Amino acid sequence: MQGSLSDSDWKLLLHRIKEGRCTPFLGAGASFPALPLGGGLAERWSSEHSYPLADRTDLPRVAQYLAVTYDSMFPKEELANSFKKCAPPDFSARDEPHSVLSKLPLPIYMTTNYDDFMIRALKAQGREGVRETCRWKSDIKHLPSEFEMGYVPSAQQPVVFHLHGYLDETRSMVLTEDDYLDFLMRISTDQHILPPRIQEAFTDSTLLFLGYGLADWNFRVLFRALVEYLDKSSTRSHVSVQLSQVRQDMPDEQKESVQKYFDKHFSSLRIRVCAPSSSPIRLFCSTRLPARASRRCSMQA
Repeated sequence: MQGSLSDSDWKLLLHRIKEGRCTPFLGAGASFPALPLGGGLAERWSSEHSYPLADRTDLPRVAQYLAVTYDSMFPKEELANSFKKCAPPDFSARDEPHSVLSKLPLPIYMTTNYDDFMIRALKAQGREGVRETCRWKSDIKHLPSEFEMGYVPSAQQPVVFHLHGYLDETRSMVLTEDDYLDFLMRISTDQHILPPRIQEAFTDSTLLFLGYGLADWNFRVLFRALVEYLDKSSTRSHVSVQLSQVRQDMPDEQKESVQKYFDKHFSSLRIRVCAPSSSPIRLFCSTRLPARASRRCSMQA
């Protein structure tokens, strides 16, 4: 059992992409296996630094432990140094997520990842991507912004907006438990943290979440931060293609219950949840699309 999208869902999504009214959100699964997932990284840190608690695969909690044991920048610097040693994905691969998305005529790409893979993929397509980050902390508000100089995102010069910071500016990274709580509080109370054009994208486009797991801190905090915007855009449908949340050894009845829970939890905000067993982009480019939509997706992918 897995969630699926109907032909009409696919047609609507492709229509919004063609109009440039689709905003993708990239989670950690989009950069895997080029970069490790949070659980694997947390497990390694737990072993290296003698993490004393049972939740050894919870990255924000393990990162919080390192921040308390050493200092607040230590886990961010460790993660940045680790990720910078990893080779980027093969952008020539047909189902590489960033490569697929870079070929779509979209002006705004959102990400909660720290890497620069989306910028690199856009550059490989001859598009001049602009990197921006959410200024959620007082000590990064001074960072220069193209938006302050009149920049308007377009299909030819799109923006890649890092909600949770990026590797080259470690202070901007949302990583520890404290970071996530502070980020959620500030983005919920300060209307000026997000540029107007980014806020508009949340309310005036179909959102496409790729590479998240519903239990991940990234997605849970992102979802809570977006609730107000999703409420305002209640006339538009959104799609969340999730990392699989079911084990293959689960009984069919239990798998069905998991999917029903997802559907009920997100239905009020018009988010259709699809939990494929394969990678999100493989599903996005698969032959399960309606015939006409499949041809269009293949041309763009």
